[in-house]
Amino acid sequence: MQPDFLIDARSKSYPLAAAPTQASALAARGWNVLRDDLPYPLAVIRQSALAHNARWMQDYAARRQIQFAPHGKTTMSPQLFDLQLQGGAWGLTFATIFQLAVGVEAGARRAIIANQVVAPADLDGLDALLSQHADLRVWFLVDSISQLRCIEDWSRARNSARRFDVLIEVGISGQRTGVRSQEEALALAQAIHASGSAQLGGIECYEGGLTQCDSAHDIPAVAELVRRVVEIAKACDAQGLLPEEAPILSAGGSAIFDLVVPLLQGAGLSRAFTGVLRSGCYITHDHGNYRRLLKLVEQREGVDESLQAALEVWAMVQSVPEPGLALLTCGRRDISYDLEMPSVQRHAPRGSQAAQPAPAGWTISALNDQHAYLRFDPAQGVPAVGDRIALGISHPCTTFDKWRWIPVVDDAWNLVDAIETRF
Repeated sequence: MQPDFLIDARSKSYPLAAAPTQASALAARGWNVLRDDLPYPLAVIRQSALAHNARWMQDYAARRQIQFAPHGKTTMSPQLFDLQLQGGAWGLTFATIFQLAVGVEAGARRAIIANQVVAPADLDGLDALLSQHADLRVWFLVDSISQLRCIEDWSRARNSARRFDVLIEVGISGQRTGVRSQEEALALAQAIHASGSAQLGGIECYEGGLTQCDSAHDIPAVAELVRRVVEIAKACDAQGLLPEEAPILSAGGSAIFDLVVPLLQGAGLSRAFTGVLRSGCYITHDHGNYRRLLKLVEQREGVDESLQAALEVWAMVQSVPEPGLALLTCGRRDISYDLEMPSVQRHAPRGSQAAQPAPAGWTISALNDQHAYLRFDPAQGVPAVGDRIALGISHPCTTFDKWRWIPVVDDAWNLVDAIETRF
């Protein structure tokens, strides 16, 4: 994976006594996770699962005849951005101008900011990026005339002729951003059409807030959102408020992305639209929340398998102070805990270079800053001081942002590459 970067002991879990290395030279070190060549905790990405996920999702979009712009906020990794772009992604998605700049540096030349841009300094930054890269195209979200006025005020203050590309966001009552009605959307589209500071490129929504991990609820709930967005697109198009050539329709997280495919395919619309899916967490998937949700996608799509969990955090048992409790060298500074506790996936006894599935009864009950509490039934096996434990995550985003670098490993736990993160 490219671009290359330097790794040294200033980054957590790089061996303090080792000389710095370029990521491209990491495999030559011959390091192996289960030989204890690196300190714990240690986040790793399994290369085989990573490649599978990247290929599976791009193939899914191709089969559905839609475009794919994976969300970069999940990983903020130039190496993974490059993997996604080289794999055929139409572009990338971001939440902020800072994130966009990292993506542009990694080679992105089409991007959606799936968020409102309001602050003058952010508009300055976007203007600078567009000026520096003549081949760059960026669309960001608008959901109010008040926001449009902020953009126009920026234009006047900077004496700028820039017309920013924007998408109208359609929101959901009681949830986050986005217009709440067709009337609001049309009024905003008309205001954008009359503005010298913005030009409307299409319509956007985010369905992820509707999921309850229950197809009986999720299917009709997302269908209603899709219906609303289609009606707004029709109304805007009827008034000549959308661009002549393939306006954008965009949606999609990593949970129920299959349910917005009809929207992205332009179902019910009389002309061609560019449908753009924006899933992000798919690239490493997880062992918890997304795993459960993807089982439903597999059922709805009629497939036997989809994504694989690629990201794990290895820790060492540092203490077994009482029966049924072991303390691991991994805590809130190292692993996600925003949705649910990590899950115990693998166990490698001290001195062994083989990892086995952990006993089903081993669970993580709590996290401190630097410790994980592993609870176990002694009748099912007792972890010993010096054993290694692989922890699975639920929601990868907030594990990535705890690491400046993450090794990529083969199926024998040899380090073969690495990624950096730029949060």
